[in-house]
Amino acid sequence: MSSTYAIAVHGGAGAVPRAALTPEREARYREGLERALDAGYALLEGGGSSLDAVTTAVRILEDDPLFNAGHGAALTRDGAAELDAAIMDGRQLRAGAVASVRHVRNPIELARRVMEKSRHVLLVGAGAEEFALEEKFQLVPNLYFRTAERVEQLEAEQRGARVSDLVPSTRGTVGAVARDTAGNLAAATSTGGMTNKRPGRVGDSPIIGAGTYAKNGVCAVSATGHGEYFIRAVAAHHVCTAVEYRGLSLEQAVREVLQVLSGMGGDGGLIAVDRDGVPVMQFSTDGMFRGARDAGGRREIAVY
Repeated sequence: MSSTYAIAVHGGAGAVPRAALTPEREARYREGLERALDAGYALLEGGGSSLDAVTTAVRILEDDPLFNAGHGAALTRDGAAELDAAIMDGRQLRAGAVASVRHVRNPIELARRVMEKSRHVLLVGAGAEEFALEEKFQLVPNLYFRTAERVEQLEAEQRGARVSDLVPSTRGTVGAVARDTAGNLAAATSTGGMTNKRPGRVGDSPIIGAGTYAKNGVCAVSATGHGEYFIRAVAAHHVCTAVEYRGLSLEQAVREVLQVLSGMGGDGGLIAVDRDGVPVMQFSTDGMFRGARDAGGRREIAVY
């Protein structure tokens, strides 16, 4: 049994012009990341599981209106929030995911329940919400997810203005990856998707192997960026197979997949942790809200 443990979180990657990110606003993003990171880390430090750590970190980010997941999610072209999330347990390659849910306050909690209490991996829309009701989840009105800022972004996009605003509005996603003291790896990702997306559009976050993947002894990965490209490149799984079968270091594998995505015309970022608990956080965009902590004393929060 190894005592090395680590966690990394992200709050989305995208066009975040430095000039637009005021010091006050950047401080608020950092606080949000810090809360999620520290809560997940505290669980690991106390001997808790990597699954609990990533669930907790992502739930905190879903509740923070600054990030594009849960409360404060990006809106569809009809002005509604449609949420996607996934979680994966590297120990037995178990996974759970939900997509296009409109009334589940914390989609990551429902994704985990799909993994643990159903015989399925992915539930969508009304079927996912029926399962949530059966599991005694409290549903919330869709208006709960809307914020004035997201409405403003949607209107700007529909007017044809480029939304290169303060938040990676079209590319934001939140995620966490962790390794616990028992060596188990886990990954979790949650998102509101793209601003002005067509209703029913599902990105890479809830697609196992695209935006989320974990396998013990190899790595755990959570992605953020232009989802369609991450799906086509099976990005998260690509990283793990490059490490497992080709002997690349996790850093080399992440860099390689970002190059593959760039070659296709897509950009974004990935956070990952290897079997030894070493976190990697890389991106091909202007910035990525991110943070990492490990048992060796590393504690880092960054945007650019």
